[in-house]
Amino acid sequence: MIGVFGGSGFYEFLDDATTVEVETPYGAPSAPYIVGKVDGVDVAFLPRHGVDHQFPPHKVPFRANVWGMKDLGVTCVIGPCAAGSLEPSFEPGHFVVCDQLVDWTSGRDRSFVDADPVDHLAFADPYCPELRGHAVAALQDVGATVHDGGTVVVIQGPRFSTRAESRFYAEQGWGVINMTQEPEVALCRELDICYVNISVITDYDVGIEGEHEPVTHKAVLRQFDASLGTLRNAVRLLIPRIAAAGECRTAV
Repeated sequence: MIGVFGGSGFYEFLDDATTVEVETPYGAPSAPYIVGKVDGVDVAFLPRHGVDHQFPPHKVPFRANVWGMKDLGVTCVIGPCAAGSLEPSFEPGHFVVCDQLVDWTSGRDRSFVDADPVDHLAFADPYCPELRGHAVAALQDVGATVHDGGTVVVIQGPRFSTRAESRFYAEQGWGVINMTQEPEVALCRELDICYVNISVITDYDVGIEGEHEPVTHKAVLRQFDASLGTLRNAVRLLIPRIAAAGECRTAV
């Protein structure tokens, strides 16, 4: 089974969809899972922020969400997200398939390892290279402008960056900024679930070299909605390709 964390705009791509409630040791997930098929492949979908987008980034029940995916039998997760750009060539409307991340969050439940036995996760390459290759190809096939690789810095939210913060992030060579990739990615990896991110670039954060207006929530939603059709088409191509490739173990 393939898992998808995303927004409500993804519901319509599933065939024969049913709602599945999952109980976890970490409380309730963000919403009931929607389980259906894409081209005959079993898919579990969950809106990470809830059906009504009621969970801000720092309140998303990440452990419950990921545990529920594992409980349903998910082995690979596609994690599309809205993201800002810190790199001039990553323009709004483009897509970035990230290969690295920097966790700038705090206070989140970021691991299933709470007591003995302690296990230290190897995390040098957080995103599965096999899934990344499939994702880049699928985006290219639907005509998207896609960047193969990039580092996402994950900030706490729900506020956006100050100019000083954004300048610092860009100076480090980080190209993408988001609020939800961690601990989602690490938790998947702890449960041996391969993960691929598709960052939908919606804005330039506080602006690149003064050329663009600082990001607003309204602007993010507007650009994400404009990119949603392309993203859905790419994910529909990606799911059967992942299934046809067989079990992926390179990232775990």
